[in-house]
Formats: sequence, C-alpha cells, structure tokens
Amino acid sequence: MLSAEAFARQAGLAFRDPGLLRRALTHRSFINEHPEALEDNERLEFLGDAALDYLTAFWLYQHFPEMDEGGLTRLRSALVRTEQLAAFGRELGLGEALLLGKGEDASGGRERPALLCAAFEALIGAMCLDGGLEAVMEFMEPRLQAAMECILDDESLLDARSQLQIWAQAELGETPRYKTVNSYGPDHAREFVVEVQVGEQLKAHGRGFSKQEAAQQAASQMLDQLGVRDAIRLSGRRR
Repeated sequence: MLSAEAFARQAGLAFRDPGLLRRALTHRSFINEHPEALEDNERLEFLGDAALDYLTAFWLYQHFPEMDEGGLTRLRSALVRTEQLAAFGRELGLGEALLLGKGEDASGGRERPALLCAAFEALIGAMCLDGGLEAVMEFMEPRLQAAMECILDDESLLDARSQLQIWAQAELGETPRYKTVNSYGPDHAREFVVEVQVGEQLKAHGRGFSKQEAAQQAASQMLDQLGVRDAIRLSGRRR
C-alpha cells in the first residue's frame, strides 16, 4: 500500500494542501472503521465528476470544431465512462493508495472499476480545490488525447448506455429509462439490480457494485437481446 505522499510522487502531483489528497483517497468504508477520520471522498467525487464533464466537453469542443452536438455528447460519454476513468486511476497506481475498510479491501475494492472511477473523480475534485481548473486541464489533456485516439480507432469503446441511447432515439424516438429495482449484500460489497426500459415492451436488467455499473450492464444486456450492438457507429469524426 502506498502512502498519500508516495502516491503523489509516483503520479507527479504536488498538493499545496496535502489534506485534500488524503481526503480524496479515503473511502467511506475506512471512515466506518476509523471514526477519528474526518471525512470520506464522496463530496470530492461529486465535484470531480462535474469538473470532468465540463473540462472534457471544453476539450472536445476545441479539438473537434466540425462535429455536431450528438457526436460530441457520445465522445464525452466514452471519455468519462466508469471503465475509462478507472483505467486512468489504474495507470496512476491509485488503487494502492486508497484508504479502505478491511471488508472492502478483502473483497477486491482496490481493483473494482466503480470504486477506482469514484476515487479518480475525487482526486480530480481535490486538484480543483488545490490548484484550480487550469491545473486539472494540464493534468487531463494528455490523458484525454491518448484515450481519444483509442476511441476513434475502436468505436466499441463507446459505453453501452450511449450505444443504447443512440439506437433507441434513432429507431424508436425513445429515451431509455433506468430504475433501481433491488439491492442486497453487506455495505462493503452491496450489489444493485437496475432495470432499463425502452418504450412499453423492451426491458432488461443488470447487476453491479454500483448503480452506474448495474445500469451499464442492463444496457449491455438489452443491446445483446436486440442484436444491434455491431450496427451502432459513431457518426461524427475528426476531418
């Protein structure tokens, strides 16, 4: 396990307020077992999520001046999807620096995509507070560029929810609707069941360790049922 200081050195980060970094690395399961710790990373996750949406949209707007709004939206979804943000976190060695409860750690939390995604968003939130949006953009730009090259080479990297929305709106004029229908298991390994519905007849279910992950699985299940995954293509490209 890495200390916050060792992680910062490894990732090439410099925090004026080290407390922000430590908070970004603190999962709620750690707080449950260490009541002396002041705060988990969920508020920073909220901030980082919003910052990533904005900065990614701004970056795409600047780099793809001829792409329409629909194409930009799909690219943004691909860049900020759970698996992509988890990959950014994994490249930094973020999992090894997280403060987790014993149960979360034992159940493989350090490698779980949903948890790594949330921690990466929290890290971005901490960077926003510590150095501002310009510092975050400097950090994110090379990562966005590398990820975008992969996405444009492999359109299958568009997340399942984006693919289903493209199909549903194009073929049926409908927007998929998601709702959580069940959850079970202990707090450190809770699973969710999410249902997706398109129109009145089409339904599918997915399971995951977060509502977002379960929704992605539900969308993927519906795409497989419909047999349309390979027919969906990104309409806008850089010229």
